[in-house]
Amino acid sequence: MKPLLLAAALLPFASLAAQPPIAIVIHGGAGTIQKEQMSAAQEQAYHATLKHAVEQGYAVLEQGGSSLDAVTQAVLVLEDSPLFNAGKGAVYTYDETHELDASIMRGDTQEAGAVAGVTTVKNPVLLARAVMEKSEHVMLSGKGAEQFAAEQKLELVPNSYFDTEFRYEALKKAKASMQKLPQQARNFRLEAPWQPAWNMGTVGAVAIDKSGNLAAATSTGGMTAKRYGRIGDAPIIGAGNYADNQSCAVSATGHGEFFIRYRVASDICARVKYQGISAAKAADQVIQQELAKVGGTGGVILIDRKGNVSWSFNTEGMYRARKVQGTEAVTEIFKDSSF
Repeated sequence: MKPLLLAAALLPFASLAAQPPIAIVIHGGAGTIQKEQMSAAQEQAYHATLKHAVEQGYAVLEQGGSSLDAVTQAVLVLEDSPLFNAGKGAVYTYDETHELDASIMRGDTQEAGAVAGVTTVKNPVLLARAVMEKSEHVMLSGKGAEQFAAEQKLELVPNSYFDTEFRYEALKKAKASMQKLPQQARNFRLEAPWQPAWNMGTVGAVAIDKSGNLAAATSTGGMTAKRYGRIGDAPIIGAGNYADNQSCAVSATGHGEFFIRYRVASDICARVKYQGISAAKAADQVIQQELAKVGGTGGVILIDRKGNVSWSFNTEGMYRARKVQGTEAVTEIFKDSSF
């Protein structure tokens, strides 16, 4: 009888030992990021903001908060920074305005919320979360989404709030580049002289909390000089954002049209779930092999259900950071990686 009592007494400790570590990974966009084209001050600013964002998200987890709250907090920091193409630093549309997209998903229930083409919502990730938690819908767009934001008493700002000189210069270069193309090709950005970096800059976060629940959030200003209400992968569940407690959580960044067509985020998680391979291997298969083969550029960040963190990208760099329980925060920008 005593061995049985001892085994019963040890059960709570066994279950605690089986819990995955809390962790969070964030990104600030992938693309043509070359060290020689970045000043020391710029590089320091990116590292500092990435570190602040990942530590803010981790603090939520450390205090027993949910992965959903952690990814929200991290993305808020990135949306409020002019360094990244989301929120304050959003790129310009062809008509010199800003249209923002975002999505969020929880891995335990697979509930999700997304918004597209909003122009006056200071933090689109909060609106995406409100759609998930306070409406019967998954995605809202444009004026209707903004009406819902006002009803939820989210902070609204004039569209000019998102203006930055750096992004405006990029718009002018992009429009000049488009004029060099034949008339029939000016709405297509797959060939020179279009710069791949103009397609990118999305931010995102994935996390796992003390309960083992996964979550993912993604936010973006989209593609420089986009027209006709173009929407990329960031607000599309399964393309630019996905979370499932049975596999992994993914947030993507890159040329959104490819990520939509190849349903990148959900494909990675499906490989983990049904093939039993690691999230890191699944991501490399999709990003380094299949997506690269068809000309798709970008990257993903991931956490699997066991708390393993990773990232994969096929560009020259990706702004990224991670913090896992028991370790210091790590921030990286260029191709070299510790994974």
